[in-house]
Amino acid sequence: MEYDARFGPYAQTPQQRAYVLQQLQATKPHLRTRASARALGLYARYVAGEITWADVRQLLDTELS
Repeated sequence: MEYDARFGPYAQTPQQRAYVLQQLQATKPHLRTRASARALGLYARYVAGEITWADVRQLLDTELS
């Protein structure tokens, strides 16, 4: 596996990204309980490695404005 700096050292694999997302949702429950269908899709794309967490936040922030 080649290192991808976009995801940082602890989120290189889909399993690691899923764990990071789970930890974020544990500390900020609104990321899970009030997540729109679009947000859930972006989370899935993050876990798959298609987009970074910064991309997720940017896309969600534009949705809310």
